[in-house]
Formats: sequence, C-alpha cells, structure tokens
Amino acid sequence: MQSSPAREGLNFSSANPHALATILQASETRSIIASRDIFDITGTKLWAREQPVSQALQRKLLDRQLRHPLESCLYAEDGVTGRSLVFALESLIAADSTISLLLKRYADKLVHAANHLPLHSVVQLLLTAGQAARPESFDHAVQAMALNGALSIARGGDTGHLRLAMLAGLVHDLGEMYIAPEFGEADAHRTLDFQSYQQLVVHPHVGRLLIEQLTNYPPEVARAVAEHHERLDGSGFPHCLQREQISPLGRLLAVTDGTLAVLRSGGQLGRASVALRAVPGEFDLSWVGLVAYTAQKQSPMEAVESPEQIQQRLGGLDRAMQAAQERVDTALAATACQGLKDALGLARHLLVRLRTGWNASGLWSAASLGADDAPELEAVEQELEFRLRSIERAARLRAGDLPPEDAERLNAVCEGLRVG
Repeated sequence: MQSSPAREGLNFSSANPHALATILQASETRSIIASRDIFDITGTKLWAREQPVSQALQRKLLDRQLRHPLESCLYAEDGVTGRSLVFALESLIAADSTISLLLKRYADKLVHAANHLPLHSVVQLLLTAGQAARPESFDHAVQAMALNGALSIARGGDTGHLRLAMLAGLVHDLGEMYIAPEFGEADAHRTLDFQSYQQLVVHPHVGRLLIEQLTNYPPEVARAVAEHHERLDGSGFPHCLQREQISPLGRLLAVTDGTLAVLRSGGQLGRASVALRAVPGEFDLSWVGLVAYTAQKQSPMEAVESPEQIQQRLGGLDRAMQAAQERVDTALAATACQGLKDALGLARHLLVRLRTGWNASGLWSAASLGADDAPELEAVEQELEFRLRSIERAARLRAGDLPPEDAERLNAVCEGLRVG
C-alpha cells in the first residue's frame, strides 16, 4: 500500500510530490513565481525570488528539507482573486443546475459575503493550481462555499457565521491536493476500492494541518475541515468522532459535502435528501431543512420501474442486512482479537442504525405504496447499497492490521455486505 501524507507526519518541511506536480502543471498556463528566495534547511539557495516556477524546481526540491514551506514561497500572479471567486459564484447561482435551486433566494447575501472573504496567499496558490490542473476541484470548492453559506443563511446565521461557513466550504478539500488524483472524491467517491479509500481518508487531516500551519484562518475553520467526513454516529473518517465531538461548523460542512457528493454523481435533490436522512443520527438534521424543502419543490424524481419491482429488491437488501448482522454476531463470539471486536462492533452498530432507518421510512409496507413512491424507493435502494459498502470500509479501517485468521473472519462478514 502506498504511503500517505498523514502517515508520514506531514509538516510541510518538504515539498509534497502530488501538490508540487499539480502546481507545476498549473504553471504551464498560469504565471506562478517565487514570492521569496527558497532555501533548503542548510541555507542553500534553491530558487530565486520572482523566478517563474518550472520543472527544474522539481529536480532541485527532490529529497530536500526546506527552511520555509514551499506553499508559502510561491504566488500565482494571474491566479484566483476575490473578484474571480465572486464571478464563479455568480455564474454558479445563475446556471440552470440543481445546486442553483438551493442558492438563488440567497444570491445577494452570498455574493456580498464572498466579496469579504479573506484569500490567504497559500489558499490562493492552491485554488489556482486546482483550477488550472484539476478544474473539478475548484468547481467543487465554489459549490461547497456557496451551499455552506446558503445553509447558514437558511438557519439564521449572522454575518460572522456566514463568512466562516463560506470560508470553510471553500477550503475543505484542499487536502486532496496532497494525495494522488486517482484517489480523490470527484471521480469515484462512491466506488473506490478499500485500498484507494485508505488513501482518500487522510485528506481531512491533511487539510486541517494545512490551514493550521500555513494560514492565519480561525481555528474553527481548520477544525471543520478536519471534520467534514465525520458522522454523528461515529461512522465517518478519519477519526470516527461522535456527536458533541464534532463542532457545529463541522456538522454543517458534513451536510454540504454529503449533498454535493450525491449531486456530483448525477443525483437529484430528492436523492440527496434521502441520503441525508437514510441513517438516523448520522447527519445533524437541523442543517438539512433547506435541502429537504427545495427537494419537495423540485420536479418529482422519476423511476424506471414499478414500486413492486423495487420493493422486491429492497426486501432482498433487508434480508442481506439481517444475514450480515447474524454473521457479525457469530464472528464476535468466535474471536478474542480486540481489533476485530472493535471492527465488528462498529459494523453491528451501523447495520442496526441502517435497518432502523429503513424500517422507520415505512416504505417496506406494500399496502401503503403507490406509483408516486417509486422514485423515493429507488433512491432508498441506491442509498442502502452505498451504505452497506460504507459499513465495510468503516469496519476495515477500524480493524487495522489483523492476524490471518481474524482477517478471514472479517472478510467473510464484508462479503455479506456486497449486495446489489
């Protein structure tokens, strides 16, 4: 398995190869220069102030410890600015898109707040590099900035909270620049295999270190960045935090990122609303209101099959969940390995919560279903399948390295989670 920035104890004293590659790729179309002389830790000058970035810099930085983090030594002359950020936000709001439905009523407040966001030079550099080399990452940052702001306004947040929310949304995924692009969320958030997933899960932690060590942003922003994949029921990553361990801004950002994950994969707002409510106690529902309300006002979702066909498959999913829970209980009784016990305990907890959400939906009752229920049934089916894969990932992460016999027990349980 490849090493990750978090496992290596990232402290920005040397250039991260993935971030550097992105910056160098961006330098082919953008003017990125050294804002100060770049020295290694011994005092050897590697690059001169105002010298444009080129591939030669990569060779000079190879295996070098730096006096100052590379990110704080570079500047994008023609990069992202406050003005271009506002323009991107205005274009997003004006677009005929699903996310714009969530934003339009708050357009004036969002644009006004965006005009006052502080754009730190390190953030400006990384956003510029992302815009040029990984354009989907910049689009996602603007969407998260806007939606985080809209959710804040919808819940009555004041100007200070609105700006914090938008700033957190803008920078929440900068840590992805420090992992290989193929492990990022944009292309395969819901289909990554476990080995790739292990690379992805470090990016919230890397993002927090980046904000804490290289910018002067408020600590609430760094904390929210670290928490945007955490879930109130402990099923998130990277630290499996629960309830009060997650900050209010982190809870908001989790809802925003969860919503965008569905929309990015082509889902409608109704699908996003189902995803946010599928598992009781996973997301902070006080932030979900705008998504649910707008989904109700949107054109109804369409399904390609009848409620009876979908419900039949959902019955199979329910039986698969019950069988998986029985396998977990059997494996728990057969092992003395604490790592496996922890993993199986988490899997059982999440399975119970998932089945609770399914039962509470009322969609299992054939007598109460009509043709209009087919789209929601289809959305629930897709979400249940995704959640089962998520339980496997969470259990494997919690288990860590296991002895061969216990690893086989965990594999047997996880095979039961791969349905559909």
